[in-house]
Amino acid sequence: MTEVMDELRAFVMRASDKWTATGLPRVAMVRAEACSDQVYEPMLHLVLQGSKSLSIGNQILRFEAGTYFLVPVDVPAIGQVSAEKPGSPYLALSLTLDPAVIAAMLAELDDAQPGKHEPAFWVSAVTPDLMDAWLRMMRLVDRPNDVAMLAPMIEREILFRVLQGPQGRLLRQIARADSRLSQMRRSVDWIRSHYTEPFRVEPLAAMTGMSVATFYRHFTAMTAMTPIQYQKRLRLLQARRMLLFEPRDAAAIAFSVGYESASQFSREYSRLFGMPPVRDAARFRTPAPSSPKIAFGAPPPHP
Repeated sequence: MTEVMDELRAFVMRASDKWTATGLPRVAMVRAEACSDQVYEPMLHLVLQGSKSLSIGNQILRFEAGTYFLVPVDVPAIGQVSAEKPGSPYLALSLTLDPAVIAAMLAELDDAQPGKHEPAFWVSAVTPDLMDAWLRMMRLVDRPNDVAMLAPMIEREILFRVLQGPQGRLLRQIARADSRLSQMRRSVDWIRSHYTEPFRVEPLAAMTGMSVATFYRHFTAMTAMTPIQYQKRLRLLQARRMLLFEPRDAAAIAFSVGYESASQFSREYSRLFGMPPVRDAARFRTPAPSSPKIAFGAPPPHP
């Protein structure tokens, strides 16, 4: 499998230091030497080189080369990548998950396995069959005339290999409209669209057809955060982006993302990122040679 990994790494070395479109539907790649704070959308993520740590709620997850993980719902996360050695950046591929594609596959497979509850985030070792499918997908980068015909078939094979593996049950939940995960996605989408607004949990629970206690339990299982924690993380990630790229002071940004108190914003920002907003932004605007870099943003939209 070493040769397959080496060829995949050669393709991903063409990427920029942020998520880069490949020309293949829903497939993106990244070559990074920096941390990455973003809202991860539902995706399959394959690590090819280096390692990645993700802070999702109270969980800290670590992924090594030759492993993959699924993101089942939109989650705000703080990431840190590590290179194997100087000149060997973190390399990864992602496939944005389309529930309709997965559901069509399950219908054809006559898949009747129950949507058993599973933890939302964990790591699995990539298999030779899954790695081989990824390589054939990436070879299409240099064969654009073949993409329309072959990419959908290879995407299905990649998903099929995941369905056969330890994260197959989680992938099934993503596709099934009646699964708990699909029900939770409605509330996640609402909070993302209204993250600057105060809200009560009872209407969100009603939106999913659950009691408040059941809603809390499933929301926390799927995002590793309570609904309020999820909203706070969205606000703070957006505030950090604005501090770096917009000429406004910290108080104005705090109010724009939904905080009613600049001091509360500063306290919560410091707790999450390790220093007050102004100091944190300053170290990235004028970095010392040894200072960390930071990158924002989810994978780019795909055709």
